[in-house]
Amino acid sequence: MLSPDTLSQLQGLKSQMEAEKERAEAVIKGTQARYGFAVLDDGREIFIPPQEMLKAFPDDRVRVCIRPTKDNKTIADIEKLVSSPLQDFTGRCVRKGKAIFVEPDLKQLNRWLFIPPQARNGAKEGDFLRCAILRHPIRDGKPQAKVLSVIGDECTPGIENLYCMAKYRLATQWSKGVKEELKESQALQSPLDAQQRRDLTDLEFVSIDSTKTLDIDDALYAEISTDGWVLYVAIADPTAYIRQGAGLHRDIATRATSVYFHGDVLPMLPEELSQNTCALSEGVDRAALVCRVAIRDSGEIGNFEFIEAMVRSRAKLSYFAVDRYLNGQYDELMSHASPLETLYQIYRALRAHREQHYLVMEERQEFRWVMNDDKQIDSIEPTDKLLSQKLVEECMVAANRCAARFLAGHKASGPFVSHPGFRADRSEEVRKFLTLHAPELAELDHTTVDGYRAIMRGLAASPNPLPLRAMVNRLLTRAEISCEPAPHMGMALDYYTNCTSPLRKYVDFLVHLQIKAVLHGAEPRQFNTGILSDLKLRLSACRSATLEAERWLASNYLKRITSDSAVVFNAVITHVTSSGFTARLDDNGLTGFVDLRKDPEKFSYDKWTASLTSTTRRFQLNQHVELSFLGVDEDGSFQSLFTPVPGCGLKPADKAH
Repeated sequence: MLSPDTLSQLQGLKSQMEAEKERAEAVIKGTQARYGFAVLDDGREIFIPPQEMLKAFPDDRVRVCIRPTKDNKTIADIEKLVSSPLQDFTGRCVRKGKAIFVEPDLKQLNRWLFIPPQARNGAKEGDFLRCAILRHPIRDGKPQAKVLSVIGDECTPGIENLYCMAKYRLATQWSKGVKEELKESQALQSPLDAQQRRDLTDLEFVSIDSTKTLDIDDALYAEISTDGWVLYVAIADPTAYIRQGAGLHRDIATRATSVYFHGDVLPMLPEELSQNTCALSEGVDRAALVCRVAIRDSGEIGNFEFIEAMVRSRAKLSYFAVDRYLNGQYDELMSHASPLETLYQIYRALRAHREQHYLVMEERQEFRWVMNDDKQIDSIEPTDKLLSQKLVEECMVAANRCAARFLAGHKASGPFVSHPGFRADRSEEVRKFLTLHAPELAELDHTTVDGYRAIMRGLAASPNPLPLRAMVNRLLTRAEISCEPAPHMGMALDYYTNCTSPLRKYVDFLVHLQIKAVLHGAEPRQFNTGILSDLKLRLSACRSATLEAERWLASNYLKRITSDSAVVFNAVITHVTSSGFTARLDDNGLTGFVDLRKDPEKFSYDKWTASLTSTTRRFQLNQHVELSFLGVDEDGSFQSLFTPVPGCGLKPADKAH
């Protein structure tokens, strides 16, 4: 037996060890390896060994015990689960022996989760699943999952779209309550009878859209004036049928936009509204918000007004038919010659004025995916933007500019669509780049609309052999939604917003609410940064879903066309990083990544010339290259991977040594 003194010493040692421990709440941070980190509220990150990481999922909030190790390092032991944000998730069903697991499609969670027999819901190996946590691993490190639904397998037509819809939690159905609310709303509301709505049914509006389009957002009419023209852009008015705060309004706010997959569409509004009640269909009276704008002979936008109106479209014309008419190849539209000819004159004036005074996006070769019955890519065809599409686009830009000026003039809380131009944290790099490659532009203030416009025009027209205009893209920001008016540098406009697609985009729907608030004498500050921040997150999820589905379909197509024989693709480099480069294939417009980190040669990245150089080879932005298809990135992004064919990118012989 131990003596009282020894017991006392041991007790003191135990108390000392306990005193050296620290307990705190932390958020679990996962890694690609088995270990992780506990991120404390004070910002410290404490190492969590692999055995302890089995007890939690990334982003779990837990209580940890922080203690020293024998080699004087600090580690965290997980003692208690505080909360777990992991809800439903997607993944693939895998088998190990007789046991069934789900492999979660979650970043930083590289472990299979066991699915007990009673929770499999008919799932079998290879199925794509939507699951939820059945048993948290906090007690013994052995989590379990349950199958909420089986999405399909590789043979399910459109599985790429269906899986991405589930992964990014995009709504695919309307609730029973919303359907009943919509039915009641349509029965009770008669916006066409409203006294404030002006009757414009005598104007010969026409819609110009794709042949299959049913959710017709807009219709156009124009007439000649003493100093130019008057353009009328009639826009569908769904806000007349949807009460703010109603269940349907909340649902469309959650959807944020109509999401267009190849072969599938998730509409923002129920089809009863978007394709029937609100669509500006041919030959029926419809509620509309009309932008009436004077266009001067020079193409400058003059006075404008927004009108709550009732309109009647005289015809639904297809882009193809109008294009043939404008090119003198189609006489069957002669009955609509007057508005079409006037619209064409307006288009030419507006376009010329924008090209002279603002910035217009450069056109590039477009491609059309032809899908088969299994919703896979059958073929990819090159296509050019039609003159009729450019005409409609120019009229929509004019209406959007008027909407932005209207909101700014009435101090409305947006939403505005702005583009800050160059990234604020890259200002010094911008100046250095200009000093190096275009010194005549270096002294211009790139934070102003005038300065930015002059810089971008100067880079595009520069005789420098380097693709300067394309090289600065890495220094630019993305367009964003804001509550306050701000410049749209990408178009070189003081203000801009979107108002012409309220059946398909919630931003446009919000703009309509603000414009109508002004027209009715109400306060046009109904939105705040919190609402728009939520909207940005939802729009980001929609973009991620469609991008991932497109990459998946593209990789399937590339696998098929390269399965029988080696195919060499001609491509152009569109983006260069220190790891490799992105290239766009000439024949079909598909993009993929060339990873040079594992190349036998070591490449040096030069951001000032947007190039990667080794002893014998060089790859640079806008360079034409020949590539072969390798496969798909295993990180779950479905990024297509390519490799240069032998001899591609070789330097001239006298520079290779």
